Amino acid sequence: MDLRDDQPMQHEIGKRTYIVADVEPLDVDGVRTVEVGCALWALAFVALLPFYSRLAAADSEWVLWTCLAGLGLGLLGLEYCRRRRRARAVVADEADPV
Repeated sequence: MDLRDDQPMQHEIGKRTYIVADVEPLDVDGVRTVEVGCALWALAFVALLPFYSRLAAADSEWVLWTCLAGLGLGLLGLEYCRRRRRARAVVADEADPV
C-alpha cells in the first residue's frame, strides 16, 4: 500500500500553467502540530482559571470550558495522529526490507 499520493507537477487553469514545486511537507503525520495545539489550549485554560469568578459574574464561563474541551479533543486527535504515524512506519518497514 502506497500512502504517498502523487500530485501533478503542473496545473492548467484557463490559459495559465502553474508549476508546483517538489517540496515535501514539514510535518507529514501532524503529531507536532496537534501537540502544539494541545499545549496552547492547556495554557489558555490555566491562564483563565484565576479569573473564574469574573467569568462566572459575566456569565462567560463557557470560555473556560471551551479551552478544556479543546484540550480534550486535541488529546483524542493526538492519539489518532500517533496511531497513524505508527501504521505508516509499519507499512514503510514492510515495503522496504533491509
